[in-house]
Amino acid sequence: MRHYSVMVLRSLCVVFTLVLAGSAGTVYAQAIPVPVADDTPNTGDTWIDGRLKDINSYARRYPDSFVDELARYANVRRGYVQALLEQHHWQPGDLYFACAWASSMNLSCREVVRGWSRDHHDGWKGVIARLPIAPDNLHYRAVRHAIVASYDRWDRPIPLDARLLDQLGDRVQRRARAQEAARAAEAAEQARL
Repeated sequence: MRHYSVMVLRSLCVVFTLVLAGSAGTVYAQAIPVPVADDTPNTGDTWIDGRLKDINSYARRYPDSFVDELARYANVRRGYVQALLEQHHWQPGDLYFACAWASSMNLSCREVVRGWSRDHHDGWKGVIARLPIAPDNLHYRAVRHAIVASYDRWDRPIPLDARLLDQLGDRVQRRARAQEAARAAEAAEQARL
């Protein structure tokens, strides 16, 4: 059903392009299909789906920051991230989810990317069901926490549901814990010298 909807939208874009070209008095020998992004991640978690759509917007506006985030915190090579975004036209939210989900399962991001590339007709929910490790609530929880941490690093507001607020605290509490962890890491580094 999802694949069919994408095909219909693409067809409508081609027809619209032809209509505009005809009204301008220009005739094209061949219509160039306009890529249409399917922005419904279908991860099985509506909160994550909403954030992934927002990550798409953020990454388009701040592409370097997005690539840095995946390289630094998801341990994915910058070149790989850039190739998927630029050459393979991945949606940033999909790539973020692939890497965050891989991290939650101790898999490589490439393994999850391959799963999506092989078959994603039923969205992320279907892809993760076909991975070698059965998904559970702890995996979703890890992805939700990773998203909140990314938003905090991006200094981007994020709505938290009651469960996340209970687990992670508000922004002020999260910032205080992050500063405390940074001081502890610095002290440990100094002790090694």
